Amino acid sequence: MARSTMLHIRVDDEIKTQASEALAAMGLSMSDAVRILLKRVVNDQAFPLELKVPNARTRAATEEARAMTKARAARSGSADALIDDLEKARQQ
Repeated sequence: MARSTMLHIRVDDEIKTQASEALAAMGLSMSDAVRILLKRVVNDQAFPLELKVPNARTRAATEEARAMTKARAARSGSADALIDDLEKARQQ
C-alpha cells in the first residue's frame, strides 16, 4: 500500500460549508474530492473538468441501480429474456 501524507489547506468557512454540502449530495467527502482532483491533475497534466450535483433523473437512476445491486436482482432472468423484453418494448 502506498504511503500517505496529510495535506492541510485553508479555505473560507462559507466555501467549505457549501462545498461539503454539494459533495455530500454527490456521495463524496471533502477528502475524496481532493484525492480525485489531485489524481486527475497528475493523470491529465491539466485541471480536470467540473463535477456537478446530479439532477433528479440521474439520482433516481442511481438509486434504482443501487437497489438492484443490493437485491442482486436483474430486470431479466437471462440474456434471452432480456432480448425478448427489448423486442416487446420496441414493438409497443
